[in-house]
Amino acid sequence: MKLSQFKFNLNKEQVALYPHNFTREFTNDDGTKETLKVTRRDESRLMVLHKKSGQIDMFKKDADGKPIEGEYLDFRNILDYFDEGDTFVFNDTKVFPARLYGTKEKTDAKIEVFLLRELNEEMRLWDVLVEPARKIRIGNKLFFDETSTMVAEVIDNTTSRGRTLRFLYDCDHDEFRNDLFALGESPLPRYIIDNRESNHATPEDLEDFQTVYAKNEGAVTAPATGLHFSRELMKRIEIRGINDAYITLHCGLGNFNPIEVEDLTKHKMDSEQMVITAEACELVNKTKKSGHHVLAVGTSVVKATETAVGTDGMLKEYSGWTNRFIFPPFDFGLADCMVANFYHPYSTLLMSTAAFGGYDAVMECYKIALANGYMFGCYGDSLLILND
Repeated sequence: MKLSQFKFNLNKEQVALYPHNFTREFTNDDGTKETLKVTRRDESRLMVLHKKSGQIDMFKKDADGKPIEGEYLDFRNILDYFDEGDTFVFNDTKVFPARLYGTKEKTDAKIEVFLLRELNEEMRLWDVLVEPARKIRIGNKLFFDETSTMVAEVIDNTTSRGRTLRFLYDCDHDEFRNDLFALGESPLPRYIIDNRESNHATPEDLEDFQTVYAKNEGAVTAPATGLHFSRELMKRIEIRGINDAYITLHCGLGNFNPIEVEDLTKHKMDSEQMVITAEACELVNKTKKSGHHVLAVGTSVVKATETAVGTDGMLKEYSGWTNRFIFPPFDFGLADCMVANFYHPYSTLLMSTAAFGGYDAVMECYKIALANGYMFGCYGDSLLILND
């Protein structure tokens, strides 16, 4: 397929800059009024695409099964489409506060450092991105706190924006990481940061931009579809008898890199580290063999499971890296259902969704979402794709 086939006009007002929330006004005992913002991550909108029939669900239904115009499905309604014995596959990667702000020695020029991955624990080496890159050269020292305790030296150029830093911090490794991360912000995508008034993440984003089941640290962006699951919804999944399986794929910034070629077969994805355990394989494969549904929660889960699925359609143990780029047409071997957020035009995440649901059907869903005020992006609404 061609890059231009994933073009559409997205209004800035339909890009979610914060998780789904509502405001509640209350009156204090002294008569003063206060407004409280309440975040409800599981109350964002949900659209449902039935892949084989082409039916699209947007609204809740009355007692007679007729859609109630204006009462949109919310994410909690996802459970209405699954039964006991089905399995949801989650990505349990954990986001670390990767965005740091500091100054350059001598000039005090302000710089942004985005931590990508730790290269060497003993030497405190990190692979990072820097802005503005033209000002950061080998040998420069960068300072990250007012006391000049957290200092890093630039020891290598890796790409136009990439650098290798050696942190000059004398303590044990755990203490170093704790102190380093205490200086960082939640690594929200640039399209969120650049459109907020403050141009910064908030302290609340450290929780909001993290799934409630996050476990294995290593991601520099959240597996966004998983952000819709609240602790209450996870409990309801358990009560309903739906299984939860966990894989790990450390989501990287490659998901947001612009595609610079029209022919999608020529685009190369960055590699991301992933692990699929024997426990996850056993649960998912048992579900498939029994004829129940397997739901991939997010494009990162689809990428991981399609990397590790065998020719027999069963999930295999895996520990390594993947740079799989999924776009239409694609023959999926594992999950029969998928849920993903609504994403930006030209996004690799949109392409993965279109591959799973069918290009024409998914783009029709996007057209409907745009016309009906659905929100897009990591904090946006979502699309459930069913194999019926």
